Amino acid sequence: MAARAGVSLKTVTNVVHDRPYVSASTRARVKAAIAELGYRPSLAGRQLQSGRSNTVTLAVPRIDEPYLGALAHAMIAAATARGFTMLIDETGRNAEHEALAASGYPGHGIEGVIFSPAALDPQNLAYMSHNVPMVLLGEHLAHSTADHVAIDNVQSARDLVRHLLGQGRTRIGFLGAKPARPSSVGGLRYDGYRQELASAGIQVPKSWVIEAYPYTREEGETRAITLMPHLAEMDAIICASDLLAIGAMRALRRHHIRVPDDVAVVGWDNTVDARYHSPSLTSVASDLPRLAELTLETLIRRIDGDRAPGVSYVVPHELVVRESSARAAPSSPTMMASNRDGVGFETRSPG
Repeated sequence: MAARAGVSLKTVTNVVHDRPYVSASTRARVKAAIAELGYRPSLAGRQLQSGRSNTVTLAVPRIDEPYLGALAHAMIAAATARGFTMLIDETGRNAEHEALAASGYPGHGIEGVIFSPAALDPQNLAYMSHNVPMVLLGEHLAHSTADHVAIDNVQSARDLVRHLLGQGRTRIGFLGAKPARPSSVGGLRYDGYRQELASAGIQVPKSWVIEAYPYTREEGETRAITLMPHLAEMDAIICASDLLAIGAMRALRRHHIRVPDDVAVVGWDNTVDARYHSPSLTSVASDLPRLAELTLETLIRRIDGDRAPGVSYVVPHELVVRESSARAAPSSPTMMASNRDGVGFETRSPG
């Protein structure tokens, strides 16, 4: 190619990498030779030259869950647009496998990790993050160099409670709490639920709050059954994920409890299941393309050497209202009085 353009190899390299100090006429001549010969830069050669693999890994508990599959799709698109290869690893919620992810997959040429931990001890994870460029999805860690990208889980829970109050629902349970791990997704969502009920002057019995792990359809169905003795007193259930909500609605249907007529059900993640279930599920949706873009930008900065303390980035969310949380029929003046003046939330049209 250099011979075809009548220039040196160094000049060809400068043109390929769009470097300065090449005249316009010479640049045009080299580009013409590139087009004529059908030259494509060697990725392997570039990697050897730069000492970088441009390969990162997304480590998630399960790839077959709807939200995590959609997340992986968005991450691959964001990585590809930035010249990176995105590998996907399924950890299976296994602590040893998660430790391998947190250590950066030694010997595999992985430059950075996007990680959704489920089993690894937070203190160990925080310690390991100092040695690996890492961005966390879900749980935030104190005293680490891992950045954190997520929606505002506390505020989104408050939005859900406020929506239900606005629909005349005041006796609201929670499925999927994790009080023992307050910085987890379940812990933060439960905290937002408690905060908004307290602001409304509403107290609920402890028996209306059920822990759940993992967040699966099966777990949602099993845990919802434990709420059955209390459902006559309740008019809504907030589930910490769509999968828990789908499982819970199956249990309710099997026990002849109607959604939303008897009990409203809401969730998080705005999965395909939420849109196509009958009744369709009200859910909190995150801006997945923005989450993926922000995550890749943050991880690349860490790969480039940034070792400042970890930063939390908040991605926008919205409440998508569907059939599962339709307005409750008025039952008593006392119940309706619990609905505070001004309660409301902008929502997208049901879909």
